Amino acid sequence: MTLLSSLDRTLLDHAADAPMLAQVQAWAAVNSGSRNLDGLGMMAGLLADAFAVLPGDIRLVDATPVETVAADGRIDSIASGRHLHLSVRPDAPVRLLLTGHMDTVFGIDHPFQTLRWLEPGVLNGPGVADMKGGLAVMLAALHAFEGTEEAARLGYDVVINSDEEVGSPSSAALLKKVAAGKLAAFTYEPALPDGTLAGARAGSGNFSIIVTGRSAHAGRNPDDGRNALLAAADLALRLKAASGKGFSCNPARIDGGGPNNVVPDHAVLRVNFRPMTPADESTAQALLDRAIADVAREHDVSLHCHGGFGRPPKPMDAKALALFELVQRCGAELGLPIGWRDTGGVCDGNNIAACGVPVVDTMGARGGSIHSDAEFLLTDSLAERAQLSALALLRIAQGQYKREGMIA
Repeated sequence: MTLLSSLDRTLLDHAADAPMLAQVQAWAAVNSGSRNLDGLGMMAGLLADAFAVLPGDIRLVDATPVETVAADGRIDSIASGRHLHLSVRPDAPVRLLLTGHMDTVFGIDHPFQTLRWLEPGVLNGPGVADMKGGLAVMLAALHAFEGTEEAARLGYDVVINSDEEVGSPSSAALLKKVAAGKLAAFTYEPALPDGTLAGARAGSGNFSIIVTGRSAHAGRNPDDGRNALLAAADLALRLKAASGKGFSCNPARIDGGGPNNVVPDHAVLRVNFRPMTPADESTAQALLDRAIADVAREHDVSLHCHGGFGRPPKPMDAKALALFELVQRCGAELGLPIGWRDTGGVCDGNNIAACGVPVVDTMGARGGSIHSDAEFLLTDSLAERAQLSALALLRIAQGQYKREGMIA
């Protein structure tokens, strides 16, 4: 650890003293699966109360309506929870964006609902790392930073959405609006257990392709039918066979079919693409369009494609690298080695970067096995990562970061 000033030490002590573990335990006890509107409403209220210790205006924003394709091909509207938005010093000359999510992948009917200690310092529970631990880290860092004189130089917005785990469809417009004009952003997804951060990220696109064929008797006149299930399977195989260079494709599910003696006239193919670059995204889209046209012609069926690339690829450009290096230098001041590596995972950091705002999107607590019932949080990392964020905020307020790079 390098020599820190008395101001630095006061800031760091304040960040570490926040009641983060108690907050994580209370918040993780609330089921806030992405489709559990009651649980999300409870979480939004708890978070609004907790973040009210910060200055500025806090509000709960109604979610934008989102379309979804049902198993029978109907396009319905699906409800999402409200999103928290806090704005602090909107007229400050330098402004940041900090984001997190209150939802988890564990629905109200999922068996993983309780907390337990795997060993001292290792807490197992739904959302403890992803990302209720991250929300506690964010709040602790901001509260500590607000105790410094330098806070007056820096404004920020906080967005905590309710639908990140399903791709942020109802909060994407809010994130884009709030990202405008920001110098940089931090998102509080969990770091890896060893503290490694996510660098460049692939993009992601989710599609539901509705296939409409023609029903017929499977024994008397099968040739009069047009098998929608077979067409959907053919499309899935074509898309998978063409992936591998620049993007991956995962055909995940086919809904449809019926009795064995009926040629099925309906199917829905669900598929996910992960492009590495914007050019790869265009290539994947062209492949999808071409394959849909070919299958429609060869199987004499109609296809309707619903969905799109909701998470653009996030490259490690010069602006992003400069922000990562600032975090790395802050880690060095604290005696923490900070490294990063590319990942195929996606998050709101993808969308923020697409707005031209550099972002480090794994500023949360260290943990692992997320999206499974083995999810764990390393609780000693709460204070560690709160101090890292608080110091990074202070250094930015002191003028030690610009989009072109760091200032000596």
